Amino acid sequence: MAESKSGEAAGNRAAYEKTVEKFLQKAPERKAAFRTGGGLPLKRLYTPEDLEGMDYERDLGYPGMYPYTRGVQPTMYRGRFWTMRQ
Repeated sequence: MAESKSGEAAGNRAAYEKTVEKFLQKAPERKAAFRTGGGLPLKRLYTPEDLEGMDYERDLGYPGMYPYTRGVQPTMYRGRFWTMRQ
């Protein structure tokens, strides 16, 4: 019988954590904790498990459409370069 998706994901996550642990021994992260500009803590890795209860269309939407979480250009800047303005 095939391994369940959650079992496979747990195995992949464990392998990832082991790889990260080994890597961090050689090259530690710059800071103990990372935060957004607004002060929210950032995890090292986000997976679909972090999106439980998320309604894709309501919470994320499509490029060029409200709430513009994916940019104001419907083609996601494939036709125009992303610009930063001050």
